Order: sequence, then C-alpha cells, then structure tokens
Amino acid sequence: MTTQAKEQDSHRPGDPPYEGVHTFHNARRRLHRRRRDGEIGWFKVSMWYAWHILDLWTIPFHLAEWEIRAIQKAERKTLPASLEEWSQPLPREQWAQPSAELERLSAEVRRRQQEQPTRPITAIFAEVYAEETTLSA
Repeated sequence: MTTQAKEQDSHRPGDPPYEGVHTFHNARRRLHRRRRDGEIGWFKVSMWYAWHILDLWTIPFHLAEWEIRAIQKAERKTLPASLEEWSQPLPREQWAQPSAELERLSAEVRRRQQEQPTRPITAIFAEVYAEETTLSA
C-alpha cells in the first residue's frame, strides 16, 4: 500500500486535518478491511490490538485532540492594546549603538575569519575574547 493510500485511509472526507480519535477508528477499520481481504493474518490483528492496549488505547488520541482545542482557543485570544503597542519595533533612532570596544573586537573577528575561513567562528570569538580579557587583567 502506498503512503498516499495510507494517508487517505487515516483521513477520510469530513475528518479534521489533524490526528485524533478519528485516526484511531480509521486505522482500525483499515486493519479489519485488510484482514477481510486476506492481506494480513490474525497474528497481525492481535498484535495491533495488543500494541494499542499497551499504548492506552485511545487516550493518546484524546490528548492530541484536547491539545489542539487548547491551542486553537489560545490563538483566538487577542493581546491587550498596551501589550500590542509595547511589542511594536522601536524606531531606528532609539536603537542602542554598539560601543567602540565592540566595533574593535568585531573588526578583529572579521579579520581573523578572512585569514582562516575554515576555522569555526565560535573558536575565533573565544580566542579574541580570551586575548581581550588577558590584556585587560
């Protein structure tokens, strides 16, 4: 059975687009159809039921549906106007400007990276920072 056919079996027309209890029932219908058609034997059917008993039957599917409902409910809430205003980006004039020290260290890191382009940038940063702290100490 192709992946697309399996997908069609797990999501029937009218089903929600997410996995939930309907997915379990569709899988069980597919299992019994495959057994009826002789595609699989009783051993596979019994193992399917044993697995789902160990997997707490439909509880994981109910939990998935509950989580999806909670997420959808949370998405419907709107932010208060004060928080919305606070969340807007600052105008460019209010941005913090890098210090002269940061500009100098960044230039040094860029210079060393051009000298050794295959060297990890984190190692270059660590080296420049270590040299800076030993010089200032």
